[in-house]
Amino acid sequence: MHALSPPVAGLLADAILLTHAGIVVFVVAGLPLILIGGWRGWRWVRGRAFRFTHLALIAFIVVQTWLGQLCPLTVWENQLRQIAGQNGYTDSFIEHWLSRLLFFDAPWWVFVVTYSVFGLLVALAWWRVPPRSKQ
Repeated sequence: MHALSPPVAGLLADAILLTHAGIVVFVVAGLPLILIGGWRGWRWVRGRAFRFTHLALIAFIVVQTWLGQLCPLTVWENQLRQIAGQNGYTDSFIEHWLSRLLFFDAPWWVFVVTYSVFGLLVALAWWRVPPRSKQ
């Protein structure tokens, strides 16, 4: 028997899903914002906390995919959905939602390459638009 009731588990799974989606938006939108902000002189895109968080998240994502592991948020959400009596998904968060939204089904290596290239672009943006301490 689980300590969580099915309705609570479902709400927690939804909260993880929203958090996960927010992280995806932050990571994906962060790169163009950094590049545009560097060009336009937006000081906030050079903030160390913002930049370190952005770089750390994409580094974690790249390492997870290279290791062939699902994101912990995906695993936790699936576990909670099972407790709630709902269907989970077996692929990564991005793979699942891209498949649903774009009808795109790709082997795992495509996501490894995509995440790795994106991670490299984030690292290059760190060099091109370096973060700065408060002035």
